[in-house]
Amino acid sequence: MSETVLRLSGITKAYNAGKPNEVHVLRGCDLTVQRGEVVALVAPSGAGKSTLLHMAGLLDTPDAGVVEIAGEALQDKSDRRRTQVRRAEVGFVYQFHHLLPEFTAAENIALPQLANGVSAKAATERAHDLLDSVGIRARAEHRPAAMSGGEQQRVAFCRAMANGPKLLLADEPTGNLDPETSDRVFAALMTLVHETGLSALIATHNLDLAARMDRQVRLEAGHLIEA
Repeated sequence: MSETVLRLSGITKAYNAGKPNEVHVLRGCDLTVQRGEVVALVAPSGAGKSTLLHMAGLLDTPDAGVVEIAGEALQDKSDRRRTQVRRAEVGFVYQFHHLLPEFTAAENIALPQLANGVSAKAATERAHDLLDSVGIRARAEHRPAAMSGGEQQRVAFCRAMANGPKLLLADEPTGNLDPETSDRVFAALMTLVHETGLSALIATHNLDLAARMDRQVRLEAGHLIEA
């Protein structure tokens, strides 16, 4: 029996509400993502992909609608509860890797685990295992400046997976890479996702990458449409 990991129901969001320059970004968006499913969120830049991901990842609250993660409605919960769920259940990957430059690849992946109370030894071991799964175990002790763009982004994927989330949210995760590197990095991401069985919602304007995912949804004029 399938498990719904993410459910968005009637999500609306407007900026500058009530003002002459009010902008409606989301207009009643509905979406479900099942366990183990990888869904492409397709839209051009500026269409609201990042806003939708922020709603799904509890980084922002909708004006109306319901956000459920693993069956729990969270849009009206306290900041503390939302932070707890975000740390435990959600992993984020952005277009730029945002690695901490003073730490090694393994340390960047270990840090979110340490924040969740994992021992240093266990956190380091998991960091090495994750790096091995994306083919860059040899870079464990390198700092970001000593790695290529593709390697840095793979470390970012591993960091997002460090605490074993149920849901991965990625915002143009290969947008800063050349086509060949993008293809390799995306393949590593898909391998990581499928091996762990988590769900993923990946925003992209790259139709070739979107076609390699399980399902596509398009964001048009504030509405989500099944592709």
